[in-house]
Amino acid sequence: MVLGIFMTLFPINVYLLAALSACLTVLATLPLWRKWCLRAGLMDDPGNRKIHDQPTPLAGGLAIMTGLLIPTALATLLLWWQRKRGGPDPVSSGAASGLLFSPLDVHSAYLLQYGLSHRAVRLLSIIAGALGMLIVGVLDDKHELRPRFKFAGQFLIAFLVAATGVRITLFVPNVIFSYAVTILWIVTLINAFNFMDNMNGLCAGLGAIGAWYFATIAAAEGQYLVALIAFLTFGALLGFLPYNFPRARAFLGDAGSHLIGYLLAVLAILPHFYNPLHLRRRAVLIPLFVLAVPLLDLCWVVLLRWRVGQPFYQGDTNHLSHRLVRLGLTQTQAVLMIWLLAALLGGLVYLY
Repeated sequence: MVLGIFMTLFPINVYLLAALSACLTVLATLPLWRKWCLRAGLMDDPGNRKIHDQPTPLAGGLAIMTGLLIPTALATLLLWWQRKRGGPDPVSSGAASGLLFSPLDVHSAYLLQYGLSHRAVRLLSIIAGALGMLIVGVLDDKHELRPRFKFAGQFLIAFLVAATGVRITLFVPNVIFSYAVTILWIVTLINAFNFMDNMNGLCAGLGAIGAWYFATIAAAEGQYLVALIAFLTFGALLGFLPYNFPRARAFLGDAGSHLIGYLLAVLAILPHFYNPLHLRRRAVLIPLFVLAVPLLDLCWVVLLRWRVGQPFYQGDTNHLSHRLVRLGLTQTQAVLMIWLLAALLGGLVYLY
């Protein structure tokens, strides 16, 4: 009862701090990752269907991951320090009275300590999965993995994450069904965002829009851990965009697009859109609205490639962004138009 009351009072400034810390971390570390990519040869060379005319560091995924890990590690250390000190009980101390003046007061620290202690395995599995997807992407950027090896890596990581309890049910009480749908969802979103990484800022911008909607939805529902992960993702992507849009000084690469797709897929799974006392079956459609643009683009190009007998994983210029450019828009205008479409479609979730 007490925890339920406090969950509705989780301070908004902690969410803002999560987004800001992730954003600043990426802004600060991306130049370092660019230099490392130059030394390591992790570059995207021009040619073929590429729109750039000089080698560009594939530093985006590494910087975004850093923007997630450093704030998380610092917050964990701060919570451990507060717990070691033996802070006062949040009810007896009247800690809620100071919510707006402290970024991590007794009240929010209590909630975070409670949440971390009860969700530690799932949170660690989410972080491990993110690192795994990043590694698969880096290997693909560096060595151009064969499609079957890349899909095998995606499948394995999605399976391991599902095994820790991060799963979709869709109201079907069947474990096999839950595993199958969860793995399909994660692998689909990873490749949907990978497909959308075809113009400067497009993939990262769509990821930021999706993360924002999942963050605000989870915060409104009192699901503070989910909201914090989403705000961290949102902030990290905002920190990357100045390096990628409209002029790119760094690319996401497969490492970055894999990471963004994975994070958005997990953020769509984590929120509890219903409970036994208040079933809202239509609410499971929320992720489909938030992620409508990358999902529809994926379905379109896969269907088109299938009709012409082309492997679905073989790139082309039939994506929505390319078609908008052929209609006369500049690449920047096409990206802004798709961002606007994604924001409008995602905004429909507030009707729920």
